[in-house]
Amino acid sequence: MPLVSLRGITKDYLLGRTVVPALRGVDLDVEPGEFTVVMGPSGSGKTTLLNIIGCLDRPTAGTYSLDGQPIGDRDFDDLADLRNRRIGFIFQSFNLIPVLNVLENVEFPVLIRGRRGPELDRRVRAIAGEVGLAPFLKHRPDELSGGQRQRVAIARALVTRPGLVLADEPTANLDSVTSEQIVDLMLELNRESGVTFLFSTHDPLVTRHARRVVKLADGRVVGDESAPA
Repeated sequence: MPLVSLRGITKDYLLGRTVVPALRGVDLDVEPGEFTVVMGPSGSGKTTLLNIIGCLDRPTAGTYSLDGQPIGDRDFDDLADLRNRRIGFIFQSFNLIPVLNVLENVEFPVLIRGRRGPELDRRVRAIAGEVGLAPFLKHRPDELSGGQRQRVAIARALVTRPGLVLADEPTANLDSVTSEQIVDLMLELNRESGVTFLFSTHDPLVTRHARRVVKLADGRVVGDESAPA
């Protein structure tokens, strides 16, 4: 069973009295354990597609199922709970909370559930160690490099043990060497934990590491290629 299943997904935005189509009938399945890139030029619909998969936005038409469960009829609170339990997010701008240190930023999604205690502390420290942040737990974001901030974002995305991690242009604000390190880290986490990674990017540096590349143009899927085993 696909982890993500989209059928006939469209998304329109209103710009004044003008309807602007962002997605035009997208069909897409993503299997558990994939490491997949959605690639396309600016304006092709990549971010809109990830926002719909991540339950941050609703499609205008079409159906979406996550792990076999229909998403379309869920209310705001149910979607928020689903995001918190099942989906991790990694953003190009990191979206860290500036007044919190690394430890506090990583544990924040779990604290939203009202969970505290030594088990959470152990989990946060273990994940921070996996992404190379153990020496920086008390540092705030403005004391970290871009690569370190992105590692915090990765750890935060993984702390809820999601089945799916969505990464929207995760290397856009990083230099090429750091980008390679970040992608290698996510590949390692994918292999070792089986977490499904779905990227939105037009960065060829990221694309060449993907095991599958879905190409978008003008809101439509125009290509879908799997890398040789």
